[in-house]
Amino acid sequence: MSLRRTGFIAGLLPLVMSSIASADENLLGYIVGTETLPQGTSEAYLIATQRKDKGAGNYPAGSAQYTAYDYALEYEYGLTHRLSTLVELKGQSIDTSGLVIDGYLPGPEQYGLKASGIEGRLKYNFLSMAKDAVGLSATFALKQNWLDPHSGLDKDTTKFDVGFQIQKLLLDDQLSLVGNVGLEGTYAKRAPLDAATQAYADTAIQTITGDPTASFEWPTKPEMEIEPRIGGGVSYRFAPNWYVGAETLYQTEFETEVGQERWSWFAGPSIHYGGKQWWTTLTWFEQIKGGREQYIGQTEDLHLIEKTEQEIRLKLGYNF
Repeated sequence: MSLRRTGFIAGLLPLVMSSIASADENLLGYIVGTETLPQGTSEAYLIATQRKDKGAGNYPAGSAQYTAYDYALEYEYGLTHRLSTLVELKGQSIDTSGLVIDGYLPGPEQYGLKASGIEGRLKYNFLSMAKDAVGLSATFALKQNWLDPHSGLDKDTTKFDVGFQIQKLLLDDQLSLVGNVGLEGTYAKRAPLDAATQAYADTAIQTITGDPTASFEWPTKPEMEIEPRIGGGVSYRFAPNWYVGAETLYQTEFETEVGQERWSWFAGPSIHYGGKQWWTTLTWFEQIKGGREQYIGQTEDLHLIEKTEQEIRLKLGYNF
């Protein structure tokens, strides 16, 4: 693990070391369990995700640098013993250079933490792991973003998300098996590029393609996308309060004019600690395979336009 990644993790851990507490726990970083909060209880979450590396780059300005951070501050409340509601505030920061992707990434962008969106979510538990053979739940979310997580530029995005979760406990509750399926729909519209950014992108795409008449495409008309996903995970309690796990997630996206636009498959290990009132989960997620669209000059057999090669996610939860 690089010094930058180590510093990222070490810098966030002190935020919760002063809290000695715990509650409803996310055993994994990306795959969601079935349980809801008990009626009248609350939980706060801090989620930080680092997305890093889109390959070697394709522009002579220098080797590619792509590192983005996504942040989420969430508040969840148990409306009933089966129904929870959640509100999330989103933020992001980004640092990219040496990479130009026609229609997606017009050039270098760098800034610190900015507010990027808001989300509301409901989760209903049909079957409880404590009473039934398996746990079963469903989620529904509405999301509004105003920054593009890939380019970092302005993009007005409205999403709905429907998901289903199934979970089974084995070996006297030491082993947890979880499966997720879901569908996300997106309506998005990008703001036009300013003159300086458009000129830089035009020059870059001409250099990359060797065509002096080429111009960088940046569609601003509304676009609609559908993204199905399926994933699963396993988590094992190897010591009191400590779990080790593994999870995987497949996502694909269908866009209005091009059909299937991309697909990606990620997998990686997780480690989880759950105290009396607080818990934390750390996940390393590596892109194993990806396909469809690739940028000019890409050498990796992955999808690197809207995804990166690796992600690291740290989740912190506090019950009150």
